[in-house]
Amino acid sequence: MIKVKGFNRADIKEVNAIWNKVVEDGKAFPQEIPFTEEQGIEFFEGQTYTGVAYNAEDDEIVGVYILHPNFVGRCSHICNTSYAVKDGKRGLGIGKIIVGDSMDKAREHGFKILQLNAVIASNAPALALYKKMGLTPLGAIKDAFRNKDGEYEDIIPHFINL
Repeated sequence: MIKVKGFNRADIKEVNAIWNKVVEDGKAFPQEIPFTEEQGIEFFEGQTYTGVAYNAEDDEIVGVYILHPNFVGRCSHICNTSYAVKDGKRGLGIGKIIVGDSMDKAREHGFKILQLNAVIASNAPALALYKKMGLTPLGAIKDAFRNKDGEYEDIIPHFINL
């Protein structure tokens, strides 16, 4: 059974490994340079909330998400999230669990809207999941994401009213 807990420093090696794998793949996150352990701690602790998905049977960490304000001031009720599932564990429903948890945590922190800024157009599993979870696509932004190989592709921002 997959559960979600708040990040703590003892999780950093596994959380960094999951996050950095997505960064190194260069097909989903805008970040280009993987985190060191110290940078990862600062980053994950600096979020409004960092959720860590783990298997309750063996404590294996299998996913992570970050939650933080997307804007300031008059738009500070809109949050942003990013999700990462451990390589080899994708397609097992972990994404659904962490997206759902992020929506719950966003509500708990007083956010009214959750926005995903940069859903890559070629990420069919993510697009299908966000549709199933009720997020609305906002249209494509042409060539807004530069893949690791230097090719550009569209992003499709999404949102949901919480």
